[in-house]
Amino acid sequence: MAGYEVSVGRDLLPGLLGGQDGLAKLVEAVLNQILEAQVAETLGAERHERTEERAGYRNGYRPRTLYTRVGPVTLLVPQTREGAFSTEIFKRYQRSEQAFVLALMEMVVQGVSTRKVSAITEELCGASFSKSTVSALCAGLDARVRAFNERRLEGATYPFVLVDALFVKSREGDRVVSRAALVVSGIRSDGYREILGVKIGDTESFATWDETFRWLKGRGLQGVMFVVSDSHGGLTQATAKHFQGASWQRCQVHLMRNLLAHAPVKVRADVAQAAKLVLNAPDMAEARRRLAEFSQAFGKSAPKAVAGLEAGFEDAMAVMALPEKYRKRLRSTNMQERLNEEIRRRERVIRIFPNDESALRLIGALLAEYNENWQERRYLDMDEFAEWAAARAAAGDGNNVVALAG
Repeated sequence: MAGYEVSVGRDLLPGLLGGQDGLAKLVEAVLNQILEAQVAETLGAERHERTEERAGYRNGYRPRTLYTRVGPVTLLVPQTREGAFSTEIFKRYQRSEQAFVLALMEMVVQGVSTRKVSAITEELCGASFSKSTVSALCAGLDARVRAFNERRLEGATYPFVLVDALFVKSREGDRVVSRAALVVSGIRSDGYREILGVKIGDTESFATWDETFRWLKGRGLQGVMFVVSDSHGGLTQATAKHFQGASWQRCQVHLMRNLLAHAPVKVRADVAQAAKLVLNAPDMAEARRRLAEFSQAFGKSAPKAVAGLEAGFEDAMAVMALPEKYRKRLRSTNMQERLNEEIRRRERVIRIFPNDESALRLIGALLAEYNENWQERRYLDMDEFAEWAAARAAAGDGNNVVALAG
């Protein structure tokens, strides 16, 4: 979207810090200015501007209410005589917003919430909701989430796949149970990121990951050469089963957390600094030299940390097989962690989902919105990788192009 200049009127300034109503007025003013800029771009002319480039004429406004987390705001959507103007504001803004509100509304309707949650719902939406309203909204949103989460993946290859999970709480009858939300993203051969899908499972087990990978491959996932994840037994087994010939990169951030958890407090800072030197070495020879120094330095004071780094070293350094420019972003699941943070920020308000469908609705809607945003900017320049992979294949590496660094 083009960059727009937005101004805030003096009459809004006194109320901005005075509560939710002031913020709602600010959101309303900003979005209305964006709508004005968008219609001017569509028509090729500002209001009352005479120009040969004009592609149409205005035809008044149509008011629409947008429900936001700071209350309802009224947007004046410009109309054109030819009906050529349309805006993505409502669709893109309300998709995850609506899922968030729906999860709260479901709690109210199903009687599993407190008065506080009911008050929050009315505060967020500016209105109360009947069970029929919730059902209608759920049906519309479920279809959009399903279309995103079940779309076909043919027509592209995904050399890099990053996987991670986070746990949420959901009701099952009279019990509150823990559910694993398995989120899988890929980086296509053109360098753009894509969220491939999300599954809600009982646990982060081999069976759950096995089902998830089978589901992705059934939708057309192909060309996987490098998988980045945490070291979870079930996940690594499923990866080896479904992506034979691909290399597995153990997330260095997760490995570091494990090392520090097993290091005594008095040497924890020193262990962290020395371990970073190992993981950030410029080549494998230097990394092994630094690993030997690490083992010698902390063999007595932090033996469990030493054992952990020695055991995980080869898998954590698999990224060294790649050209240097790709290593920083593929040495960890940080890309996935940021998605998890956005999910968690909304999930904290809900705390306990009324059912698994509600959890999938909120998470899926949020991920669909992020996936759209990801298509606006290329994440990696893949030209050097393509040349490198072709050279490795020509040298006889076969399917295992991304072989573990020796």
